[in-house]
Amino acid sequence: MASIGIFYGSTSGVTEEIAEKIQAEIGEDLCDLYSMEEDFDDAEDLLKYDYLLLGCSTWGAGEVQNDWREPLFDMEIDKPDFSGKTIALFGAGDCDGHGKHFVGALGTLYDEFKALGAKLVGAVSTEGYCFEHSSSIREGKFVGLPLDEVNESDKTDQRIADWLTLLKQDFPALAA
Repeated sequence: MASIGIFYGSTSGVTEEIAEKIQAEIGEDLCDLYSMEEDFDDAEDLLKYDYLLLGCSTWGAGEVQNDWREPLFDMEIDKPDFSGKTIALFGAGDCDGHGKHFVGALGTLYDEFKALGAKLVGAVSTEGYCFEHSSSIREGKFVGLPLDEVNESDKTDQRIADWLTLLKQDFPALAA
């Protein structure tokens, strides 16, 4: 088992492609990749890792992607302990078509995992992003890495590289 678990939900394949890019950038020997739809059984899958990268696209009025709904519901009931776990979030959104709810799902994941005791890292400045509103902003920053493959796909690779550099301070495997 690798030291980092990457878990993602993806309906149209965008978040899956982002997760695969992140895994390729980190190195397959350092991280395991899980589809929430195909590979996820329960919170124990997440709890196997001390370091997690969680990916989710935003749908509708800022909702999490479907593959995350049931796991989040179950975790609200079961309240697994994520104390000692370090989590960074990434997600796909559309700043033009859904600028009123841009990457809102990241805010939902942030609130849920923080309530379960996790340490959340990897906040990203809102500078350089065009959007109307986002429920994923805390203390003036996005709670994770927002990516817009619809309007700004040319910025994705650099944003991922910059974010992974930022994560080195909290993810020891990335600093090696």
